[in-house]
Amino acid sequence: MSEFKVVGQSVPKADALDKVIGRAKFAADISFPGMLYAKALRSPVAHGILQHIDYSAAAALPGVAAVLTGKDVPGANNFGIIIKDEPVIVKNGEKIRKIGDTLALVAAENEAIAEQALALIKVDIEELTPVLCPIAAMQPDAPKIYDKGNVLAVRKIVKGDTEAGFRDSAVVVQQQYKTQMVEHAYIEPEAGIALFDGDVVTMWVSTQNPHYDAKEVARNLNIGLNKVRVIQAATGGGFGGKLDVSVQVHLAMLAVVTRRPVRMVYSRTESIKNSVKRHPYTITMKTGADANGRLTAFECTIIGDTGAYASYGPGTLTRSAVHATGPYEIPNVKITAYTVYTNNPQAGAMRGFGVPQVAFAHEAQMDMLAEKVGISPLEIRLLNALRPGSLTATGQYLEQSVGIVSTLEAAAAKVREIKLERRGGRL
Repeated sequence: MSEFKVVGQSVPKADALDKVIGRAKFAADISFPGMLYAKALRSPVAHGILQHIDYSAAAALPGVAAVLTGKDVPGANNFGIIIKDEPVIVKNGEKIRKIGDTLALVAAENEAIAEQALALIKVDIEELTPVLCPIAAMQPDAPKIYDKGNVLAVRKIVKGDTEAGFRDSAVVVQQQYKTQMVEHAYIEPEAGIALFDGDVVTMWVSTQNPHYDAKEVARNLNIGLNKVRVIQAATGGGFGGKLDVSVQVHLAMLAVVTRRPVRMVYSRTESIKNSVKRHPYTITMKTGADANGRLTAFECTIIGDTGAYASYGPGTLTRSAVHATGPYEIPNVKITAYTVYTNNPQAGAMRGFGVPQVAFAHEAQMDMLAEKVGISPLEIRLLNALRPGSLTATGQYLEQSVGIVSTLEAAAAKVREIKLERRGGRL
């Protein structure tokens, strides 16, 4: 039997040397002769209808190679990881749903000319009342961001009988928690470069999802998937935020129209306005325990603000619902999670994917329950932690090892050791 070459060995990271010595090529480092520079005209309003756009002065500006609007998108003119609800470019007569929606694209000989061209484009927008609070968005009389309504998805988990569980509880803690929107703030903003050889569009982009990118380019350019090649350049951070489309479709369109290489690099302001965020949550949580601290019942309502477009919203809120009870076994559970549209920046994937928000809430509940019962935070966690043989909130039977008990015990032992050292060996 041959020896393992990777497993159990210390293997150098493939791109480590290139990055350390500055040889790695990030998307904004790649260039081609005759390259154009692309910029997007962004909506200044959060909710409205684009009535008219006049780009004649921009198109006539010397050094401008192309100006594209919504009518120039040859294919679907929509994209999205789960639901195709975000426009490539908003068309006349269509809705603007967030600050930063793309209204036009410009490709020019340099960035300064591209910026000048953007300033020459005139837009007429009928402003609508923005909906910025997800709880308000759920009300029947709220302005509709979409004709189908503002609630995108609902996930429910029910196990046992929570009413009976709370009747049997010696202590109950009920609290509301709110978590904020969080920006990924990767050092490298969204960037890419595309070229068209007359047959295939090839692009080098800062992305975490090249296969998805290629499909969205093909859909929106109305060409075969075999005519699109997406290469992931060295990527300066993503953390989930570069799973969504950013520059890809815009670059492909401009490259095909101009027949020249086109590069687009977001400014930091543009990146913050248009990248996806961690979902802000409003969490109402009720947890019961018996006199010894063993959990008896759990109810939770989660309202997640997915912003103007779905992105990973339904998946994130599903994960939040599944993990709302934390690493604890509870016999009676009732959880409802709502994914709600607003006119805020869209929220999507971010490390932890909906779990950090609910972890903040359920761990706070455990601390308060421990105090009410009169035991330590460690004791209540060890008493209720999932183990092999436990049944989760979704009814999953855990047959394999579950690491929380051994982890808590090891951490507690280390704390005792440190305390003992600080006391000079005295208990």
